[in-house]
Amino acid sequence: MIVFRSILFNIAFYLNLVGRMIIFSPYFFLVNRKAAWSVPKNWVRANHWLQAKIAGTTFEIEGLENIPEGSYIFAPKHQSFWDAYGLLPWLDDPVYILKRELTWIPLFGQYIRKMRMIPVNRGARGKVMAAVLERTKREMESGRQLIIYPEGTRRSPGAPPSYKYGIARLYRDLQVPVVPVVMHPGLFWPRRKFLRFPGHFKVQILPAIPAGMDPDAFMDHLTEVMETASDKLLVETVAANPHLPLREDARRRLAELGAAPSGAQAD
Repeated sequence: MIVFRSILFNIAFYLNLVGRMIIFSPYFFLVNRKAAWSVPKNWVRANHWLQAKIAGTTFEIEGLENIPEGSYIFAPKHQSFWDAYGLLPWLDDPVYILKRELTWIPLFGQYIRKMRMIPVNRGARGKVMAAVLERTKREMESGRQLIIYPEGTRRSPGAPPSYKYGIARLYRDLQVPVVPVVMHPGLFWPRRKFLRFPGHFKVQILPAIPAGMDPDAFMDHLTEVMETASDKLLVETVAANPHLPLREDARRRLAELGAAPSGAQAD
């Protein structure tokens, strides 16, 4: 049944994406950028509905009151494709720094440019990266929220932390608060897997870290608060969803925390 529901959800997910891009593109490109956000945000809401109805996966958000007004760096855990889009409806005017190759995708690239995302050549250094920082500063001065994944790439639930110092440099240079976010959607939407598991998970938005800390002290604090909250939430999520198959990283971390893994070993 999980295989069937996963296939059905994946089909519905991509039909929802392609269909909305075709149907709503005239509106998207004719209105101003802030109004155009309604198109991707409604796409996200539809995905949440599809995932709940077809795959049986639901979620809740705790800590929305911790989101400050104006500009800030939004720093979530990154485990699956879900957290690349799942929280967009709760952000006013987000911006991503993303690899420039995404702007080359037909139609999707035009969407990215319309929303003034910041493309970057990941192998670039020096003047190119300085230009990216200046562009980011301009976007933040207009009240936008920069989404940065502190560990850079997707990590499986329970994997050892691997925080990149780039977020500390941005924190220092942009002089805005950082909002840490922990969650474990990777237990329900594993990376590089088509299976979508039913259950319920929490997204926890932690108190914002004010601007102005020493970058090294900030990095230590960010790592500590995120990992402490993430460990606690991992134990809670697995206990509330004992049917979940657990991969080795999650099983190992639960054992280290003294919480007996209750899920079956995943492939």
